Amino acid sequence: MRNVIALAFCFIALAVLAPILAPYDPAAINIPNRLSAPSADWVLGTDALGRDILSRLLYGARWSLGLAFLISFLGLLIGTVIGLLAALGGKWVDWFLMRATDTFLSFPELVAAVVIAGVLGASTASMIFALTVTSWMRYARVARGVGLSLQSEGYVIQARLAGLSPLSIARWHYIPSLLPSLTVVWTGMFARAILGISTLGFLGFGVQPPMPEWGTMLLDARIHMRSTPLQMIWPGLAVVMSVLAINLAGDALRDALSERVQDI
Repeated sequence: MRNVIALAFCFIALAVLAPILAPYDPAAINIPNRLSAPSADWVLGTDALGRDILSRLLYGARWSLGLAFLISFLGLLIGTVIGLLAALGGKWVDWFLMRATDTFLSFPELVAAVVIAGVLGASTASMIFALTVTSWMRYARVARGVGLSLQSEGYVIQARLAGLSPLSIARWHYIPSLLPSLTVVWTGMFARAILGISTLGFLGFGVQPPMPEWGTMLLDARIHMRSTPLQMIWPGLAVVMSVLAINLAGDALRDALSERVQDI
């Protein structure tokens, strides 16, 4: 478990330390050295504009991982609020919110995000909005399920009889119980957000040039896929390895929490 979590944190550390680790300016154009093969000067080679691929990968991690964190956190916040409202708001509130949740779940998330981003226009803000709107439903269902299961607990009944407001009950009793389950869901949605950002970037709806982002790097490299395939391989590996590391960390965290519950 520790090795898997350490691997996930390595990608986060690379993103944070990109200004220190990157050997070149990721946006610096160097036409005489365009499409250079890996060498001592250019560890991973250069792209069609002579920009250092290693530097762009490191800085791209800041966009891909940073925006994925933001999107998954916003989805967590929105979904938790909606799920708790459904659990605590009564029969009709629960019915309305869960039907809305089911409606959103009926659409493929990535397809819906592409449509929303396409309607709003290609920009980073549109991408964040599109991926957030399509990422809150799983949190809502988990929050509602845990919330409903806690309503019959003695300490929750006592808090309600003592006159505590629903907001106070949610803050002191529901949210602490939700954290383990939501943490596991969040790791999976974090990985899905990385894939969503890279997909929208590859389709031209994500982070716009000259900002380096793994999806836009794949978009720029597709023209030279036959002559210099390494241009697509490096950002593709970055996406695959980061998603794999975060998913494995989430699985390890889920197993650890399950063992803890069994021990209790």
